[in-house]
Amino acid sequence: MAQRIVLHRSLSWRQVAEVAAGAPLTLSQEAQARICAARTLVESIVRKGVRAYGVNTGVGALCEVVIPESKQERLSRNILMSHAVGLGTPLASAEVRAIIAAAINNFAHGFSGIRPAVVDGLLALLEHDCVPQVPAAGSVGYLTHMAHIALVLIGEGMARLNGKSISGAAALQSMNITPLVLRAKEGLSLVNGTPCATGLSAIALSRIERLLDWADAVAAMSFENLHGQVAAFDADALGLRVSAGVALVGERLRAALQGSAILKGSAGRRTQDPLSLRAVPQVHGAARDLFAHAARVVDDELASVTDNPVVVGTAEQPRALAGANAVGAALGLNADSLGIAVAELAAMSERRVDRLVNPLVSNLPAFLAVDEGAGSGLMIAQYTAVSLAADNRRLAAPASLDGGITSGLQEDHLSHATPAALKLLKIIDNAEGILAIELLAAAQAYELQRVSLDRAVQTDALYRRVRAHIPQYKDDRPLGADIQRARELLQGPLADSA
Repeated sequence: MAQRIVLHRSLSWRQVAEVAAGAPLTLSQEAQARICAARTLVESIVRKGVRAYGVNTGVGALCEVVIPESKQERLSRNILMSHAVGLGTPLASAEVRAIIAAAINNFAHGFSGIRPAVVDGLLALLEHDCVPQVPAAGSVGYLTHMAHIALVLIGEGMARLNGKSISGAAALQSMNITPLVLRAKEGLSLVNGTPCATGLSAIALSRIERLLDWADAVAAMSFENLHGQVAAFDADALGLRVSAGVALVGERLRAALQGSAILKGSAGRRTQDPLSLRAVPQVHGAARDLFAHAARVVDDELASVTDNPVVVGTAEQPRALAGANAVGAALGLNADSLGIAVAELAAMSERRVDRLVNPLVSNLPAFLAVDEGAGSGLMIAQYTAVSLAADNRRLAAPASLDGGITSGLQEDHLSHATPAALKLLKIIDNAEGILAIELLAAAQAYELQRVSLDRAVQTDALYRRVRAHIPQYKDDRPLGADIQRARELLQGPLADSA
């Protein structure tokens, strides 16, 4: 079982990803104390009648409507009901768990003012792996996904528990938990802030980090198969570009290709290779540099308070500060940028696939077919790679600029952070498919080389790992299943190939 994570000050994106994968989460005593202190402020605001958005007023364009104390519990419940408007396929379990972890993290800063019982309910969902069913579509910002999660806390909505889809009420009963009756501000806090985009971004970072490592390794296999000029990865030449990412990718490629008899035999045959081969450090390195920046942005978001309003002051002089910290512009821009980077990396992979299967440039049997002519080999797999790359180009259009006006002109700027994160995850899906096809093509190409020469130690180990799971393709079975198995390899750590 994964090691329990204790939330003291704030989680990191890696910790959110670990919780998403099943790691247990607990609050430190200090975090619990901050939650309790903030709730005291809300209760004082209610008692003193201090005007506060979403506590004793309506929300959105109804923010000027004053809500009497007798209706404040109803307001909290009604917010969940009216905001649970998601449509489409539910999010995956890991994605929902990531969102819940990010929400708990936000409340633990101690500026939201919800009761500890609400946070305990969210922690219980994680502890029992009770996953609310959260439709993926329908959000322009941060409201609908958290509303569907919060429904389960009050015994509404649907959840998956022990592999079965059950009602929120049945889920709570099976966990011996009493449905919550939400109090002042709790409904608003549960749907507010950026936990949705933050949690999804943490999942994306975890997948991209793994994908970057695989992309370097698979590119090295293709480079070796195509008899590249390894001088392009010389440390002195790459060092002239100021980039930690370029330096790291160059180092990884040199290590992966060290001792290759194939490359030794082809040294000096060409002045320089096509860009999809010689520019791997520059393109993959740029993606790594952006990844490092993106990781800092998500960690900064987790360290930030993104509720609205936030409560500050003392029980004698409580204040509710309304603002716009819930706007996820940083996350939206971040996800859009990462989407472009992953799409470019995958597009370059597709170009290498074409070079491997294309007899005009590969010096290998056409389309890597074992029975050339009678068999099509990987011809149509390259079509799939082209399709996925084209889909990524469409998806890479920035969600941040989509605009839109909601809530009677009150919400007249939308950053679309959650849609940006969702389409980033789809781009990653496509990129995994393209790299899986390149991995299959590179493995097949080794077996069809005109002259048998030793591979580098690292590329040989990866080739053998592929063949331990997927035999040579001889047009003897549906190729799509092989691509899926290769993709499953890519979804695990590269280190397993050592």
